[in-house]
Amino acid sequence: MFKDTIDKLEKEMSQIKRMLAVEIPNEINRAAALGDLKENAEYHAAREKKRNLESRGAQIVERIRFMRSIDLSKISPDSVGLGSLVTLEDLDTGKEICYELVVADLVDVNAGRISIAAPIGKAMMGKRAGDEFVVALPSGKKEYIIKKLVTIHNRAE
Repeated sequence: MFKDTIDKLEKEMSQIKRMLAVEIPNEINRAAALGDLKENAEYHAAREKKRNLESRGAQIVERIRFMRSIDLSKISPDSVGLGSLVTLEDLDTGKEICYELVVADLVDVNAGRISIAAPIGKAMMGKRAGDEFVVALPSGKKEYIIKKLVTIHNRAE
């Protein structure tokens, strides 16, 4: 489920490592050669770029570690969890909406992929088809019923 995302993150990490090893030191050295480091905007910008890249690299390492630690076999085969496809009905309007529950790196709201950490994702975790639940959204409280549930265990990828 996460292979493509891990591959993408590893590619980004490779680019960051290259930049930190080659490009950023060159930028810092060029800027330092301009003189007075106290008021050298190019030098300070290059150092800030380095800090940002180091921070992003640390985030990537943590995301990869997290994704590799997920044991999909431990996700319940009959209740909402990571990877579930869920069809909900808004109990106020009768409107149906479908979501796939994913980790943050895979979120694409327009494609119906929402985070397990989003308010509605959290509210439906562990629920089963036929269960009703309430979620507090910025627009107010909403009540839903789970009309259909397809878990990661019983769907073809």
